Amino acid sequence: MKKTARPFILIMCIIAISMLHYLTPLNRPYLHDIYQRLYYLPIILAAFWYGLRGGLACSFIVSIVYAPHLLFQWGGHMTMEMEKYLEILLYNVVGGVTGFLSHRERQRAASLKKSDESLRGSYDRLLVQSEKIRLIEEQLRNSERLSAIGEMSAVLVHEIRNPLTSIRGYAEYIRKAFKPNEKNYEFLTILIKEADRLSTVVTDFLRFSQPVVIRPQPCNVLEELQTIVTLVSLDTGQSRASVILSCESLPITMADNQKLRQAFLNLIQNARQAAGIDGIVTINAFVEQSDNKEFIVIHFDDNGAGVPPEIRDKLFEPFFTTKTDGTGLGLSTTRKTIEGHGGAIDVDAAPVGGARFIVRLPARRTGIEENI
Repeated sequence: MKKTARPFILIMCIIAISMLHYLTPLNRPYLHDIYQRLYYLPIILAAFWYGLRGGLACSFIVSIVYAPHLLFQWGGHMTMEMEKYLEILLYNVVGGVTGFLSHRERQRAASLKKSDESLRGSYDRLLVQSEKIRLIEEQLRNSERLSAIGEMSAVLVHEIRNPLTSIRGYAEYIRKAFKPNEKNYEFLTILIKEADRLSTVVTDFLRFSQPVVIRPQPCNVLEELQTIVTLVSLDTGQSRASVILSCESLPITMADNQKLRQAFLNLIQNARQAAGIDGIVTINAFVEQSDNKEFIVIHFDDNGAGVPPEIRDKLFEPFFTTKTDGTGLGLSTTRKTIEGHGGAIDVDAAPVGGARFIVRLPARRTGIEENI
């Protein structure tokens, strides 16, 4: 029921009950007894809708409207109809008590609503804190794994690299004794290539196990992206996927240029491989405001097969890879670099049907934009 209709309903009730009193003959006192009790309906409604003031105001109006009926129609029976005059007093008592109770209930409801809003706010803050704790715990677990990998890699790299270098050197020396068209020459060439591949894996392993040391300096992220796009566009080897950069301007921030360049290059190369021949990789960068902080957000989209939802959580774990010749350290190292800058990286489905890697970096403005 609309609140604007409530006064109209109360007035119509009072008028209707009063007309019944004034139009009903006095020789039917049982009907008048019923009508005078009907006045309680608008009084209680007014008290329920408007509180103490509403209940008292309605009972006062009822008393004024009912008084002429008693004075002029029942005036000669003052002693016999004394209870009718007491009924007017009871109207005001009921209006006051009901209005007071309604007012108290309104205050209680407002207090409960305020408590509910406070609890909801506390719950929302608790969720935020819980998510932060979860992220910190995940980072601690990653740190523990990296610490173990670092200790192990220090031994493995030393034990593998030295004999591997010797194997490759002896293979090159022996290969000189054969002609290129001989089988032994081909076998030794394969041995050298495999040794180079194993050396690359060991290097990646060593790079991943080492802590990320960020050397921040004024960094133009847009220029870094433009440079990388230009370089990869010249590479038409395994993938001829085209790369499109969509961005107008980004703020100068404090970051490690070389490490960000390597992280961006890894993401672009992965996107090109996923897009395949004649595929398209789109890079979209923009500035986003969140929690009174400014972030540089970069989307790396490809139109390849995409990343299945069941492996998205594993994609950044060390040694997890879907490539037959991959080490599973590229995306893990990229995440370490991004998180080392205070940022975050995530993966989602791209609007074009492939995968979207989302990089968020804090825009630490330096105040030196005009000097660059």
